[in-house]
Amino acid sequence: MASNEPVMYSQFRAMLAIIKASFQAILANPSALVFSVAFPILFVIIFGAFRQDKGVQYSIAIQEGSDTTHPFYQALVKNPFIKVVRFQDPVSLRQALLRGRLTGVLAIQQNSSSSQMGVTVQFTSTTASGNTTGGFLQQLNYLVLQQESLATNQKKSIQILPPQIEEVRPYRPIDFVLPGQIGFSILFSTLFGIAFTFYGLREQLVLKRFFATPIKRINILIGIGISRLFFQLLSVTVLIAFGHWVMDFTLHSGAVTFFSILLLTLLMLFLLMGAGLLISSIAKVDSSIPLLINLFALPQLILSGTFFSVDVFPRWIQQVSAVLPLRHFNDALRKISFEGESLFACSTEIGVLLGWTVLIYFLTNRLIRWE
Repeated sequence: MASNEPVMYSQFRAMLAIIKASFQAILANPSALVFSVAFPILFVIIFGAFRQDKGVQYSIAIQEGSDTTHPFYQALVKNPFIKVVRFQDPVSLRQALLRGRLTGVLAIQQNSSSSQMGVTVQFTSTTASGNTTGGFLQQLNYLVLQQESLATNQKKSIQILPPQIEEVRPYRPIDFVLPGQIGFSILFSTLFGIAFTFYGLREQLVLKRFFATPIKRINILIGIGISRLFFQLLSVTVLIAFGHWVMDFTLHSGAVTFFSILLLTLLMLFLLMGAGLLISSIAKVDSSIPLLINLFALPQLILSGTFFSVDVFPRWIQQVSAVLPLRHFNDALRKISFEGESLFACSTEIGVLLGWTVLIYFLTNRLIRWE
């Protein structure tokens, strides 16, 4: 005989059921897992890999014929803030000085007038490296004091001559910052613009309506792409004009440099448009588009020298960043704008961008969804 007693409704069990269903919904959403777990772990690995014993690293060349047997040289090489670099010929060394890639050159010569095997140190640099010379001279004085304190005699055996700084075109912070900001701007605006536009046209059946007309599919992509290219090139032009006229951004060869930057940007935009199409085709729901874009863009943003030099990373991370398209785009922009290199001189960077472009459009051709 069935009982007529009313069943007591358990608020606690209902709450547990809601908790369970809500938790399952979170786990079913890949973006929650990526943004809550994967990205923080990635950032911990990247920023945790910053050289803890190194802040700014000064690149120094040693003049040929210098005394490399003196303890001062050995201390210089072991200093974590100083990187001793070598060049194949004097022309390459001179170019590095003029372009601000080298902090300076040290000449370490034995002091024949001293009976204590002393050395004379001469530092030579240019105003192109003005942002690092001051810090390096402080490190140099620190090394001298350190060596003098370790000496068994009280006589000063290391003499630093007044630095020789050649007046050339200075390397300003804007010359590093602006190319990175151009890359940052076109990276996210192009990916988000193309991915959401194409996804919306497909899901709202606009593309299907286009198919009822004589227009070819390739012309649909060209129409969407040209408008995006024009808008992004216009925004890059505004950024360059603002940087040049307001913040004294260097355009080494004037109009030639400006149009070279636009041509390189055009190649990068073409690459990013393909990536946007690929992302919109892979995404099954619009909420997954930001996740896919960040998976593609955020590692590049951090590892490609956009906000700070990749030299702060250990060598293995620098090798990883060397395959990223944004790294080569940023490097090429800086070579063209400040160093005055032509597009032909940036063949390595352009080759990597072309390789990525071919790969992305190959995948897009295989995976693109029109309906």
